[in-house]
Amino acid sequence: MTTRTGRPAMRSPGRPPIHRDVERAFWRKIAEGLTSEDAALACGVSGPVGSRWFREGGGMPLIELSPPSGRYLSFTEREEIALLKAQHRGVREIARCLGRSPSTISRELRRNAATRGGRLDYRASIAQWKAELMARRPKTPKLVANAQLREYVQARLAGRLQGPAGRPVAGPRTSAWKGRNKPRRQDRRWALSWSPEQISNRLKVDFPDDESMRISHEAIYQALFIQGRGALKRELVACLRTGRALRVPRARSRRKAGGHVTPDVVISQRPAEAEDRAVPGHWEGDLIIGTNRSAIGTLVERTTRFTVLLHLPPMEGYGVAERLKNGPALAGRGAEAVRDAIAKTITTLPGQLRRSLTWDRGKELAQHVQLRIDTGVQVYFADPHSPWQRGTNENTNGLLRQYFPKGTDLSRWDAEQLAAVALTLNTRPRKTLGWKTPAEALDDHLNSLLNSSVATTP
Repeated sequence: MTTRTGRPAMRSPGRPPIHRDVERAFWRKIAEGLTSEDAALACGVSGPVGSRWFREGGGMPLIELSPPSGRYLSFTEREEIALLKAQHRGVREIARCLGRSPSTISRELRRNAATRGGRLDYRASIAQWKAELMARRPKTPKLVANAQLREYVQARLAGRLQGPAGRPVAGPRTSAWKGRNKPRRQDRRWALSWSPEQISNRLKVDFPDDESMRISHEAIYQALFIQGRGALKRELVACLRTGRALRVPRARSRRKAGGHVTPDVVISQRPAEAEDRAVPGHWEGDLIIGTNRSAIGTLVERTTRFTVLLHLPPMEGYGVAERLKNGPALAGRGAEAVRDAIAKTITTLPGQLRRSLTWDRGKELAQHVQLRIDTGVQVYFADPHSPWQRGTNENTNGLLRQYFPKGTDLSRWDAEQLAAVALTLNTRPRKTLGWKTPAEALDDHLNSLLNSSVATTP
């Protein structure tokens, strides 16, 4: 059979592999910023397959993403060849139909045919698999072939720290690497931790006349992140500054946090009546943060400066039970707790005083859609790094810091104590209100609403 095909025996592919065109489309979606699961589903493969591609590639494509040139037969052309061959068409006729040379078709039918059963049967999927397999040109990585270079790179990545006297410094004890990103708020391994770029450029200084001691920083990254390279141990990624187990695509790293903020809830969509403060019922909100993950929610009405404080006690199990993955934040300042606290408070107000709520970009209001359904209050988010767009709330937070200083545990105060502080602010005269108190200004608005409703009653 080797004599007939001109190629050595090849193992059976089993189930036909996924075509390179699909894999190219997957990596293009990754480059757009999609997750591996979403990119896989967009290309017609399962999420686990996409996750495996991403993991085995270390977060980077191992194939050329540009479309293949017309020099090589495509899978579509191979399907056409298989159909015409099944119709007993000749080599020259198939070549004319495809616009290819007869020698190209003859060589394709001979080299890439399925050989099971001792005869040549042409199948497009098998032919595509054989062509892609033979097109590979694997090379021995430089870090595998050059032991001195490999030891130099590993020493600069994972070398132990030394004190001024030359004595080694062990650093903290850390758990074994588990193939994941750096542990959150835990000690990390102490190492020299030179960046690949520093190593690459320092080689030219340390070995100016030895051209064999050269390697690019990209080659070091690939040796760390790509499975199967075998040059550097995978656990050495823990010595990189970022501590990432996989590379992050550029488009994904540029994607800013705050996916809960959609274009229809940005502050530019807020009604104009909220800007001029002529109509009451438009609120601004935020959290003031304390130690031990404690927080107090603040709501301020823009027209009257009336303040409401939200009690956010730790949820049951905080500090005792282990937090569940993707579970609620037990400290009391998570999205679920904040949503419930706002809904419980704001629903006690008349409907005319529940027009809108403007918040910053914090994730604590990620459940704003459910909050709008529960309360009827339309939620808007300020632009990033623009606290002046919520100036009333920021000013009120400054006043509250007199009672709740930074660096203190805010979970000490119960709902009654928070209500006392809010009452203190609401009964303090304000210059901007003509020396009325916020409580008096709000009471005037409520009376005007009541009078207008009575006047319109037949």
